[in-house]
Amino acid sequence: MTRSDLVEELAARFGQLTHRDAEFAVKAILDAMNDALVRGNRIEIRGFGSFSINNRPPRIGRNPRSGESVAIPEKRVPHFKPGKALREAVDLRTAELEAKTKGQ
Repeated sequence: MTRSDLVEELAARFGQLTHRDAEFAVKAILDAMNDALVRGNRIEIRGFGSFSINNRPPRIGRNPRSGESVAIPEKRVPHFKPGKALREAVDLRTAELEAKTKGQ
């Protein structure tokens, strides 16, 4: 699902929202999440999951072309951990799809 798909879904589910309003709502939510992660805050959405920042320590890597050692600096990267309800829903849906394809 892309951002535009999300806007379309929101506009379809809530008839009183125009496409433009749905687009603004999605942008506002994503911007708020982005700002929170940039500040180092954790985002928790019950039943869906949590977003946090992980620190990757500096390390020595290799250039695959030349084999030369390369220093890779420390990085802060976003991390998503799915919630229990999301994990169970995905697992159940995957099992249902597998059962359908085996039954054909």
